Amino acid sequence: MAKDAENTEDSLLDRHAHELYEALNQLVRIYQFRDRDRICCYDVSVTQCSALEAIIEKGPLRLQALAEQLLLDKSTASRVIETLVRKNYVTRLKDPEDSRAILIEATPQGRKLFRKIHAELVEEQKEMIADLAPDVRVAATELLQRLAGAASKRMGIGSSCATDETSSSGCC
Repeated sequence: MAKDAENTEDSLLDRHAHELYEALNQLVRIYQFRDRDRICCYDVSVTQCSALEAIIEKGPLRLQALAEQLLLDKSTASRVIETLVRKNYVTRLKDPEDSRAILIEATPQGRKLFRKIHAELVEEQKEMIADLAPDVRVAATELLQRLAGAASKRMGIGSSCATDETSSSGCC
């Protein structure tokens, strides 16, 4: 009898995991298109906007720290920053702690652009959740934060897969 209950619970967990996978897949796809369509009309790519956001939220960053934040390799992050510098959305500064290092900082124009994009996207979220009860809005946000945290932990974001030979996270 206990075995039947365990099988039913496993089956239910499998079904819920599948349904979550499908829902998140659909949400991610929709948001990718939304971001591309909304952000790119401001003359920046989604990646450039994410870089600008990270720099504004974290303060001036070294290129390596920004690359890690964006989950990009350093050369790709460098190209993203080069474009933002050309557009006058970020600037490079000498790092006061290490004269060999460079910090990347948002310009006033970059901050203004990010505030505009952010406000538009937040307004979109507001419209999307307006008909939900306040406790449901809070619960949905908490759930998404927990899922994002669990996914980050599982993927080892912020650590190198190559250094963890015992990991079964699927790193190549």
